[in-house]
Amino acid sequence: MLTFDHAPKRATNLSLNAKVLDAAKELGMNISATVDELLAAEVKRRYWERWNEDNKEAIADYNARIEREGTFSQRIQRFLANQPKTDDGPL
Repeated sequence: MLTFDHAPKRATNLSLNAKVLDAAKELGMNISATVDELLAAEVKRRYWERWNEDNKEAIADYNARIEREGTFSQRIQRFLANQPKTDDGPL
């Protein structure tokens, strides 16, 4: 799982729109925390976008197999439905 919790902070230089930065400061926003949260969200989005692209063939194969054979629980249900009925009562 992609997680960024409890990682150390690292200083960096950013160039930001001056008007946006002034407005954010006026609103009392924590610029570092805001940029950190937004950057982490974008990294996760792009990571999963790439993961889906890299695994699209396997996902398509899996989905085709489920369409063809059903899920494990569906196969168990079919198996149980085909068993002879007994009148043994509850276990």
